[in-house]
Amino acid sequence: MADKSLNKTELVAAVAASTGQSQAAVGAVVDAFFATIAETVAGGGKVTIPGWLAAERTSTAARTGRNPQTGAEISIPAGHRVKLTAGSKLKASVK
Repeated sequence: MADKSLNKTELVAAVAASTGQSQAAVGAVVDAFFATIAETVAGGGKVTIPGWLAAERTSTAARTGRNPQTGAEISIPAGHRVKLTAGSKLKASVK
């Protein structure tokens, strides 16, 4: 990990090594974990893992933007975004 990033494959391998489970089993759990978060947030719910993170869907208002190539004004419709908030344990691990 020269660039200090961790992709999904590396995450699954690290968790499998530390728990003694197979990579296939850990991969299935990771996939189910993220699918559950996506379904909950898409349905308007909030997912909170105390101390680590919170994810929720937020609404954005319609607004006027500008095309950076042409400078022409464009209309950006209202929509939804995902808001992720770091918890206290995650914040403390970065200090």
